[in-house]
Amino acid sequence: MNADQPTTNKPKIFHELHHRDEPLVLPNAWDFGSAAALVAEGFPAIGTTSLGVAVAAGLPDGTGVTRDETLAVATRLARLAVPVTVDIEGGFSENPGEVADYVARLAELGIAGVNLEDGRSESTLAEPGHQAELIGAIKARTPELFVNARVDTYWLKLQQDSTLARVGRYTDAGADGIFVPGMTDPVDITGLVAATALPVNILYAADGPSIATLAELGVRRISTGSLLYRTALAAVVDAARAVRDDGPFTIEVPTYREVQAITASDA
Repeated sequence: MNADQPTTNKPKIFHELHHRDEPLVLPNAWDFGSAAALVAEGFPAIGTTSLGVAVAAGLPDGTGVTRDETLAVATRLARLAVPVTVDIEGGFSENPGEVADYVARLAELGIAGVNLEDGRSESTLAEPGHQAELIGAIKARTPELFVNARVDTYWLKLQQDSTLARVGRYTDAGADGIFVPGMTDPVDITGLVAATALPVNILYAADGPSIATLAELGVRRISTGSLLYRTALAAVVDAARAVRDDGPFTIEVPTYREVQAITASDA
């Protein structure tokens, strides 16, 4: 990069994407190729999926064992021309200082945001006061980074009556956005949006509200989560089956040269 060329402020852009007339539809990638292809399609920001990152590395999701793999993927995705937010599960540590140090490394790479969940392994929830400490430590160390505070009460079907109280604690701790995956009832979403001034993130569900309906309800960010990765696995098996059975391909497949071209630029 030319020394005189201005540096894009990706965290600032990412914050602004949550305050437009239309909600941010955020696709979740698991490696450089999937992310770059999504950028080429015109998506203005990219997230990562912890399931995709974990399983691609042969590891389980949601157990705090993908610290290094997540950092490696983030290092590659930081090359992209658009803001990237990284799913760090529960922070890979219960120590606020260690979590803040890890996120600071991501910020140094040029990552614009993180997704921090209060769900823990074995289908348990973090104590909200402690989770608020983790959020506060991140914001004290890297205030420019967008912290999406994920509340897993609906995802894990645990303590759903504590959802709004958790939202309040995480808001007070300095979170920039609230994410409640598994919440699909329009009445519940309306109540969540009314309960916080922060942008609300909802996980897309094929059997849930449409994008247009979510926008009408006041949702500001809609994530695909692991949907794209799971769809890719299905496509891999379908293609292999078509070859084996001499059957037709049902999707348009990019050429070798088109895929190779992804690494020729920073997308």
